[in-house]
Amino acid sequence: MVKRKKVEAPKISLAALRDAGSPAGRAETVGHIRKTADKMVGEIHRGDRPNLRFPIRSLNNVEYDPKVGYFELLGKKTERTLAYSTVKTFAQSVRMMAAAKTNIEDEEICSKREMYYNSKAWGECRFAEQPESDTVMDDIEALFGVNREQLGFVPDEKGGDVAGKLMILDRDAQSGKPLKIDCTKQGSGAWSIPSKVEHLGFETNAKFILVVETSALFQRLVYHGYWDKANCIVISMGGVPTRACRRFIRRLADEKRIPVYVFTDGDPYGYGNIYRTLKVGSGNAAHINRFFCVPQASYLGVTPQDIIDFDLKDATHPLEDVDIKRAKDALKNDPFFKIYPQWQAAINQMIEMGVRVEQQAFAKHGLNYVINNYLPKKLAHPEKFLP
Repeated sequence: MVKRKKVEAPKISLAALRDAGSPAGRAETVGHIRKTADKMVGEIHRGDRPNLRFPIRSLNNVEYDPKVGYFELLGKKTERTLAYSTVKTFAQSVRMMAAAKTNIEDEEICSKREMYYNSKAWGECRFAEQPESDTVMDDIEALFGVNREQLGFVPDEKGGDVAGKLMILDRDAQSGKPLKIDCTKQGSGAWSIPSKVEHLGFETNAKFILVVETSALFQRLVYHGYWDKANCIVISMGGVPTRACRRFIRRLADEKRIPVYVFTDGDPYGYGNIYRTLKVGSGNAAHINRFFCVPQASYLGVTPQDIIDFDLKDATHPLEDVDIKRAKDALKNDPFFKIYPQWQAAINQMIEMGVRVEQQAFAKHGLNYVINNYLPKKLAHPEKFLP
């Protein structure tokens, strides 16, 4: 048996990623897909088993350096080799690569759900459930070191909502003509972030970006024109922010050099899943965190100390077992929280108090207390925000 020579899949250049929709960017991506396919064909001709090597996507394979600002892969990889036991998964990977190549060449898009159903025409290598399809799609994304949007795969959910002092420079989907969207003139609603945001431009004189977890709080801020009073841009994440939402915030903050303040519920999920994912990314997406995280973000609230400072003790909820486990796991295993003593102190304080608190808890003092009192007091001292 001839010893297999491991050939690393080529990586897309930063220039192509920043201009993913350009002819050069599309051509480069297709070129790398072709090279990977040629590599496998060459292995077969030599009598070797074709193989693909994917980065291991987990917190165990990432490191965090505050100077870098996001989770980075350590380099551990897993190899998928064509064998009797892996033939179906290997075939699915190759078919997903082919689908990506077709998307790019045809300038087409395909939702994750559509990709799952499209596989029903693949015969024996079709996906039985969508989680299988999603996993292989993530593998292909990691294999080439690109974001799946560049491969023509878009999420099924929307990206988030935006209101305030911002002009979006977009283009008409059919004619390609430029469009200007004024986020101060969305009536009682808001502008929705699309699944692909690389082509957007921005005009703004806002002082900061306020990113909020819940749609309910976002609606209150919009209804009362908070963005006008505070000269800011307000963005709703609606839970864990989508990749489009994170990329939008990152590009806006980078290009306009304005601070990002994050406002979530005061619980382990708000800290460890929502905020941390926005700021530094996740282990599962470590191969593309550098594009989808917002390292300049800082945490406004709600903090455990806010419960004391704003008299919210009777508006809290007891921590459940799952909350305590999530909090202790963050302290012990999460590279981000292990770096910052401020976060360790806050999480330990929450555990000691035994309670969590929601954004809406401020309504105890009046429906608009969060607008008229809490936010002004907090924003007066951004130096006290958690990192």
